[in-house]
Amino acid sequence: MVGGLFHNMSHNLDFLRKNLQMNDNVLQVSYESGVQKVVSCLSTCIFPDKTLYPIDETMVHNGPPHPSNFGYSYAKRLIDVMNKAYHEQHGCMFTSVIPCNVFGPHDNYNVESSHVIPGLIRKLHDIIEQGGDSFTVMGTGKPLRQFIYSLDLAKLFLWVLREYNEVEPIILSVDEKSEKSIKELAEELVKAYDFNGKIVYDTTKADGQYKKTASNAKLRKYLPNFQFTPFSVAIKESVDWYKENYKNARN
Repeated sequence: MVGGLFHNMSHNLDFLRKNLQMNDNVLQVSYESGVQKVVSCLSTCIFPDKTLYPIDETMVHNGPPHPSNFGYSYAKRLIDVMNKAYHEQHGCMFTSVIPCNVFGPHDNYNVESSHVIPGLIRKLHDIIEQGGDSFTVMGTGKPLRQFIYSLDLAKLFLWVLREYNEVEPIILSVDEKSEKSIKELAEELVKAYDFNGKIVYDTTKADGQYKKTASNAKLRKYLPNFQFTPFSVAIKESVDWYKENYKNARN
């Protein structure tokens, strides 16, 4: 069960219980069925709220997560604990990856429950369809995020499945220098849509965690030459996909 900032803030218990149940079911049935390898997906938002940056794989359990998504965060952290317990007791190769913010075609575009990029794509698309000239973005636009294109992440998932054989998690993220502010994201979306209206930042709404900069040094040790899709290209492809498929997209 995943969702954006405001969905997490209002449903922390649901995020905790449902993800705990799914984690336990999947890993236990995998063990009982003799599955050779399980790769679970965590998130950079599970890291401690108060921490040093950049964060790395050794810091997952170093303190409480941001209060806005504590239910999701603790449930996801326990996958790492369970992986180690299954390995210690049964020798299972259960591991996990920690992607930064994922976006791309076929995303969830429901404004209430989506992540920031698909939510803003849907919002701007609707504004344009309705002939509006003002694009309102919640918050100040100042928070920083690392975004990974889903097609890049898919390639890395396959590599992890085939080649990565550590129980310890691995961060799958773009480089630190590729970090973008929400303001830069909004401007990139306006450019991709060729929208000539103004961007308005609703500063009465929460920003959430200011930053969660992740180090991909461990990934780079394994794949030093991996090429990530440029952000502007990935945004344009994501926008173009939605423009062509919005009637059938997950809205």
